[in-house]
Amino acid sequence: MTDPRIEDLNIAACEPLITPHELKQRLPITPGEADSVISSRAIVRDILDRKDQRQMIVVGPCSIHDPEAAVEYGRRLRNLARKVQDRLFLVMRVYFEKPRSTVGWKGLINDPHMNGSFEIEEGLHIARRLLLDLAELQLPLATEALDPISPQYLQDLISWSAIGARTTESQTHRVMSSGLSCAVGFKNGTDGSFGVAINALKSVSHPHNFLGIDEYGHVSTVETTGNDYGHIVLRGGNGQPNYDEENIARCKQALRDAGVRPYIMVDCSHDNSCKNPDLQPGVAEDVTRQLLAGNQSIIGLMIESNINAGNQPIPDDITQLKYGVSVTDGCIDWETTEACIMQMHDRLAEL
Repeated sequence: MTDPRIEDLNIAACEPLITPHELKQRLPITPGEADSVISSRAIVRDILDRKDQRQMIVVGPCSIHDPEAAVEYGRRLRNLARKVQDRLFLVMRVYFEKPRSTVGWKGLINDPHMNGSFEIEEGLHIARRLLLDLAELQLPLATEALDPISPQYLQDLISWSAIGARTTESQTHRVMSSGLSCAVGFKNGTDGSFGVAINALKSVSHPHNFLGIDEYGHVSTVETTGNDYGHIVLRGGNGQPNYDEENIARCKQALRDAGVRPYIMVDCSHDNSCKNPDLQPGVAEDVTRQLLAGNQSIIGLMIESNINAGNQPIPDDITQLKYGVSVTDGCIDWETTEACIMQMHDRLAEL
């Protein structure tokens, strides 16, 4: 029995939530969509094993706040993916959860109405419905695994996952990732160093036991087998980029010395572009140059992109939001995205 004098002193409410099984019953994945996820995950694994020599490009909005705009972006990306599929494998960013250093909007799942109402169950429905709509387009999808509970609700639709710079050091996220069904990229720490991410890669490949929930919402001991498809994502740090040849070579050697997969994805955003989204194409161009010079360790890029450029604050009246513009990190617009990816595709013909 809870003694109110000593327990839950700072808890205002605790409401039951729909179980993962119930949500999937209401919004089931079709056999065709499941086949697409299976195929996409296999391609990602082959790229990481270098059986598939294409570059993987994880591209899309910094965060999703408008499902309608996300579907429009997905349709555009699907058409572009078909044009470049011989040399590039495009995966759409569909990020629903945002880590915060202090406070701020925490993403579509936590606050779908963007007004502090925190209708999390509704957010889970909206997020899963959107993933199904995008999966119907046969698009590979990527997300950041931030909350340790939400993967049970959504991960069956995800082909690649990220662990952010703020959570790469977290033991909770490392052991959770050891049980994910898809490949997972760990970003380097916010200081730009490689060590935290390399330790995460060593951890994620091993079996773990931890507290979690099962499909029916029961608190459970989760036992994992380990995830062999972890890799590092370089995003710069402390205001400095780390995608240059010297840092790539240092990172590759550090990965080899640690006995983990020596392959690297470059995040064109964050400190690699000095937090200026307009500089992302320049990062992609430099990485392409390194590939043409014979670099064998880079396996892909991450690009923050939206229908329209820049970002915007969340107004009190959300009907005033500009369509297709990020409410978190600034993004490049669709036209710039398409030109950047097509340029990379065309230049890689020289290989």
